[in-house]
Amino acid sequence: MLKSLLGKCFCGAVHYTVADEFVYAMNCHCSKCRRTTGSAFKPMAGIERGKLAVTKGHDKLLIYGDELGNNTLCRLCGSLLYSVVRDGAWVHVAMGTLVDSPAIRPTHHIFVGSKAPWFTITDDLPQYDEFAP
Repeated sequence: MLKSLLGKCFCGAVHYTVADEFVYAMNCHCSKCRRTTGSAFKPMAGIERGKLAVTKGHDKLLIYGDELGNNTLCRLCGSLLYSVVRDGAWVHVAMGTLVDSPAIRPTHHIFVGSKAPWFTITDDLPQYDEFAP
C-alpha cells in the first residue's frame, strides 16, 4: 500500500498530498533558494509532478513563473510549498512544509559554491559547487 504524505503552508490555507515515493532529496544553497525560503538553504525532495495534488486552497495559490517552471506559494502567508521543474514534469517539494515524515532524507548539498558565507555546513553529506553529477 502506497503511503501519502500531508503538507501545508504556515497559515493552513493550502494543503497538499504527495506520494511517499520521492526519487531524490537534497539541500540547495543557491541564492534563489535562499531568497525564496529566507533561509541558508532549501531542503527539497523531487518527485514526478502527477504524484502531488493540492487538496485545499487551490484558489489561494500564488504561482511565480509558468506551467513549465515555477515556485508555488500560499498567496496568504507566503510559504513556498514546491517548485515545478524539469520542463513541468517534476516538483521539488519544500521539505519544511511536510506535516508527515517522508521515508527519504537529503543525501547531498548542491550549489555550495554560492552558499551563504555566514552559514557553516556541519554534516558529512557530500557537497557539490553546483549540481550533483
